[in-house]
Amino acid sequence: MCGIAGFLDRTIGAQLAVPLVRKMAQSIAHRGPDDEGAWNDAEPGIALAQRRLAIVDLSPAGHQPMFSANGRFVIVFNGEIYNHTAIRSELDKEAPRAWRGHSDTEVLIEAIGQWGIMGALKRCVGMFALALWDRQKRTLTLARDRIGEKPLYYGWFGNCFAFASELKAFRVLPRYSQEIDRGSLALLVRHGYVPAPYTIFRGVHKVRPAEILTFGEGVTQAHVQTYWSGAAAAQQGTRSPFTGTRSDAVDELERLLRQSLEGQMMADVPLGAFLSGGIDSSTIVALMQSMSSQPIRSFTIGFDVKGYNEAEHAKQVAVHLGTNHTELYVTERDALEVIPKLPTIYCEPFSDPSQIPTYLVSRLARQDVTVSLSGDAGDELFSGYVRYGLTERLWGSLSMVPFGLRRTARTLATRPSPAMYDRIVGPLLKVAPSKWRNAHVGEKIHKAADILTMRNIDEVYLRLCSQWPEPAQIVVDGREHPTMLTGMEALPEFAGPVERMMYLDTMSYLPDDILVKVDRAAMAVSLETRVPLLDHRIVEFALSLPIEISRADGETKWPLRQVLYRHVPKHLIERPKMGFGVPIAVWLRGALREWAEDLLSEDRLRREGYFRCGMVRKLWQEHLSGRRNHQYCLWNVLMFQAWLAEVTNA
Repeated sequence: MCGIAGFLDRTIGAQLAVPLVRKMAQSIAHRGPDDEGAWNDAEPGIALAQRRLAIVDLSPAGHQPMFSANGRFVIVFNGEIYNHTAIRSELDKEAPRAWRGHSDTEVLIEAIGQWGIMGALKRCVGMFALALWDRQKRTLTLARDRIGEKPLYYGWFGNCFAFASELKAFRVLPRYSQEIDRGSLALLVRHGYVPAPYTIFRGVHKVRPAEILTFGEGVTQAHVQTYWSGAAAAQQGTRSPFTGTRSDAVDELERLLRQSLEGQMMADVPLGAFLSGGIDSSTIVALMQSMSSQPIRSFTIGFDVKGYNEAEHAKQVAVHLGTNHTELYVTERDALEVIPKLPTIYCEPFSDPSQIPTYLVSRLARQDVTVSLSGDAGDELFSGYVRYGLTERLWGSLSMVPFGLRRTARTLATRPSPAMYDRIVGPLLKVAPSKWRNAHVGEKIHKAADILTMRNIDEVYLRLCSQWPEPAQIVVDGREHPTMLTGMEALPEFAGPVERMMYLDTMSYLPDDILVKVDRAAMAVSLETRVPLLDHRIVEFALSLPIEISRADGETKWPLRQVLYRHVPKHLIERPKMGFGVPIAVWLRGALREWAEDLLSEDRLRREGYFRCGMVRKLWQEHLSGRRNHQYCLWNVLMFQAWLAEVTNA
């Protein structure tokens, strides 16, 4: 795992180019503390730099920027090519060569020289972001892995075209501008993240997963290609679905997982895995242990907060599997101490609250290993989210009721305020089971009533995925950019609505939230993370599974569960899902109140001018009073405010 950076600008002289590109790389040194390198060619104005976290081939033969054997190509590369030994063998069969080392970067650049970048990347199984300079054609090419595990940003800064693994690398550029894109800010308020290809800055973009962008001299618009298409894979899965039995599907999934792990468990440094005790991470760790002659290192953090602690369950799984398990119970203070670091860990505002425990478990793991595997992507690929079934059932019922009647019902349902509902129902809740006593009934009634006026299932799903349904109510001039959920591109045909929602999450929520969260948190402590479920062969298989298999017997993630039950007793796994979160709502009313009050002060909001002060203050006061729970919307605003303060003072 590494950090890469560079620029193309003929107006920056030879004496300044290398120091400048080194500064870009230095700003992301946490991504690669083991080595650094920089190179430039002054005549075309190209400069490349890399910070290296050495994982494969720890020798100087893995140093970057790296040249191809014939001298034509120069590359900086971030990530891992898991099948690089197979590609090396294929290259040697076509034309035997003298290799300098055994790094995957060397294999990749020689593969590009042999087959071109399209042919090379189609052969690769891995996670990566790269920049390639063709000295013969004088073109700069950027590319990213199929699902978007590794980040890559780019943009124009005056006459300078620049790219980097993180936005903070652009700050050293002479014409750096940090104009906030209010459309992106509106998306942040809705989702808690900024979806690709947008960033929080106007004119700066993310390379989208599986994209190849090529820039020639004097050309301001990239030539865009894709070497893999999630839409095409989904369409193929719909037209030619998996036709085997349910048992066949489980066998095939385990085969594919083992195939993925064979590549992802290879490293020249210590390796382990995150273990929450849930289905996804337990499956990965169980298979890793079955493939290893030594105990696998597994890592869990626990919270002494009821409803937020899965460490006990993870320990039981670890004991059963015989892993070398490390657990750490963190206090509220430990978690709160992470919050001031978040604006520097995340190079653009990001507000998934599970970013806090993700950082803590990454920091724990880094004490013993350099690489850690995770179980991310199981929910998206195998229909694990409750919202899939909920959306389908809601729309199935709503679509039978005339729209006019639904609109009238909404008006009547929202006439009493949430507080009034709570006052009416409050006496009944006092004698209800404890889990219902703080249920905020009024808030839930109002949210349910909003869904009554949705005109199609896509609107229902967008509403359930939104942390604030109307960002323009909060963001000044907050007109949202189109996204995959709002018509940015045509979607393939699907067998049903659940498959459509799973696809949207796999192509948007997964790379823009889950993978961002894990990459930045782990890279902040120089830990490489790998996601075995995102081997593209597993993704394609999952996209071909009929929903009757993914949700067989009424169980979410049915095939994944069956693989796990071959290695771990069912009773150690079956329990209500807790998630990987923290009690933000409680903290905002307690330990974080003073910090939040400063960021949400009326003077500050009016001075900065990004948020509608009256609305934000209203939400804040309702939350403090306990009448409403606005934790997610407020956390989105607070993460932007904290990030803005860090950027402004940098």
